[in-house]
Amino acid sequence: MSNLPTLPVTFRPGRTRVVLLTAGVVILLVISAVAMLLEQLGPGERLSFILTGALIFWVLAQLARVRVVADESGVTVVNIASRRRLDWAEIVQVNLRPGDPWVFLNLSDGTSLPALGIQPGIDKQQAIADARTLRTLAEARSVRDPEKSTEQDQG
Repeated sequence: MSNLPTLPVTFRPGRTRVVLLTAGVVILLVISAVAMLLEQLGPGERLSFILTGALIFWVLAQLARVRVVADESGVTVVNIASRRRLDWAEIVQVNLRPGDPWVFLNLSDGTSLPALGIQPGIDKQQAIADARTLRTLAEARSVRDPEKSTEQDQG
């Protein structure tokens, strides 16, 4: 247990996040510059260009916000369009198989939850290390939680 990280710990696809945010800023700046440089565009058309660039930036920022946050009481999974809070006891298994685009959490209700905060796309070794860490945390915490509930039931 001594090799477990200090909680809370946040897992994110760091390099992917940098690429997405950098691309978003560059696209916004280029589209805005084009809007200002094209003399034949009216104010409404220029605004349309800039709003399109802002929309593209917003979409890329949403893709970059994914993360998995582990703390003492459980895990928060933030995906592109959703956020879900899980107790440690709900996580049965943490999976990152070869070819998987991201980690999948097998849950006690029989479902599987994708956790996009750990993805091997650009930085495979970091994703594998993060998945192992989350798996170790889940195993350590889920073993401890049933003992607590058993003690509380007896007490």
